[in-house]
Amino acid sequence: MSLLLEEIIRSVEALLKLRNRNQKPYVDPNLDPVLLVPGIAGSILNAVDHENGNEERVWVRIFGADHEFRTKMWSRFDPSTGKTISLDPKTSIVVPQERAGLHAIDVLDPDMIVGRESVYYFHEMIVEMIGWGFEEGKTLFGFGYDFRQSNRLQETLDEFAKKLETVYKASGEKKINVISHSMGGLLVKCFMGLHSDIFEKYVQNWIAIAAPFRGAPGYITSTLLNGMSFVNGWEQNFFVSKWSMHQLLIECPSIYELMCCPYFKWELPPVLELWREKESNDGVGTSDVVLESYRSLESLEVFTKSLSNNTADYCGESIDLPFNWKIMEWAHKTKKVLASAKLPTQVKFYNIYGTNLETPHSVCYGNEKMPVKDLTNLRYFQPTYICVDGDGTVPMESAMADGLEAVARVGVPGEHRGILNDHRVFRMLRKWLNVGEPDPFYNPINDYVILPTTFEMGKYQENGLEVASVKESWDIISDDNNIGTAGSTVSSISVSQPGDDQNPQAEARATLTVQPQNDGRQHVELNAVSVSVDA
Repeated sequence: MSLLLEEIIRSVEALLKLRNRNQKPYVDPNLDPVLLVPGIAGSILNAVDHENGNEERVWVRIFGADHEFRTKMWSRFDPSTGKTISLDPKTSIVVPQERAGLHAIDVLDPDMIVGRESVYYFHEMIVEMIGWGFEEGKTLFGFGYDFRQSNRLQETLDEFAKKLETVYKASGEKKINVISHSMGGLLVKCFMGLHSDIFEKYVQNWIAIAAPFRGAPGYITSTLLNGMSFVNGWEQNFFVSKWSMHQLLIECPSIYELMCCPYFKWELPPVLELWREKESNDGVGTSDVVLESYRSLESLEVFTKSLSNNTADYCGESIDLPFNWKIMEWAHKTKKVLASAKLPTQVKFYNIYGTNLETPHSVCYGNEKMPVKDLTNLRYFQPTYICVDGDGTVPMESAMADGLEAVARVGVPGEHRGILNDHRVFRMLRKWLNVGEPDPFYNPINDYVILPTTFEMGKYQENGLEVASVKESWDIISDDNNIGTAGSTVSSISVSQPGDDQNPQAEARATLTVQPQNDGRQHVELNAVSVSVDA
């Protein structure tokens, strides 16, 4: 159903002559190269058998995933090197390099047909950019990496340096536009802080999208205590279990580096709350239930106690997996690198962050009726969250706090991964990458994107029907007096989708009102409703 609404929005862009739908994809040799850097879990990982050299994809694979994941991906941290090493001594984890590195960050399980969208990563952006004239291996590249590792692991940073040099040479020695998503922003910032000279030599622009510059406190707290799920719906029945993921992440430096930054002056400091049963002082053996609150550094004691007896069975052997203080010490140094990193004078930085979604900030376990009696049982409690504005994963406050001299910081209403496919983000990228004609949604004087003045979405079910609505208005700023219409017009748009075994019957209708242009500014209002049979 959302696809119909998206189709209507694209139809509006075409109606306003903002999108040439008849234009065929072409290769623009004048474009500067782009390097896409994913976040955590955003790279395909293969296990290489040392004996025969065979490679098998272990992340992501939906079918038969859990066993291979536990066998090949579970690892232990080596504090002498800062690297997490797979428990299986017969295999090594590598990132596939096909398609100039794009294969590893495009569709994370290429074998999927039904429900493939659930394993898209940069796929939509890659398709869009190829339509703009970018060419794989000439002006469009990807950098996949082992996301289990620290963002400042020298082995990864060395590979990133080689990638920058490769892109620079392949594009005819043109400086690079780096676009990072999520934790990829921390990797890029670590590299910039530790290898500023190389970064300045090869990079002209860095665009960070949904980066957890000060951590993702609520999400990571519950991840370390309870694990995480990367897919929803029917795929969960075949994918890696939440418990298996939990055991992996306890030994991942990258996860510890995503914890709340304790040195940042949060508007409201994130906390871990516990409803605990305490023996009262009345002398008759009764107990009271109290709410305990721990700030970021104080909460480490809770992590330590709750994971003190955590173990995993690996090939018949019991392995202790407590909260890892060696990783915590390593992550502490990483946060210092991130805090001290400076932007080279010749590099421009842009920050896009997600807004308008309830995002975990603080975490609470237990309640007055069911308090936490034993911290080692904390993993079995369902957390509740105190939420703030953000993208559903990273609080807006964290994503905005890059600590750099930014050309622009722009908030986009959207979900953490979903904003990689947002049409407003694409408009920004076209401007900042100097692609095609100037974007009329962009005001070059003030150097920011004119986002919709109104953006509302609603969804509800009624009488066996599922109804979704979008209300959006925006201003077009342009010197072209031919854009739009001379007078106020009202137009209707409708699209439909016939029902089949996979998708319900759906229909969407919209009303578009275009006001006359005034002093280079034209106001547009869109009201759209989509209705489908409730599956």
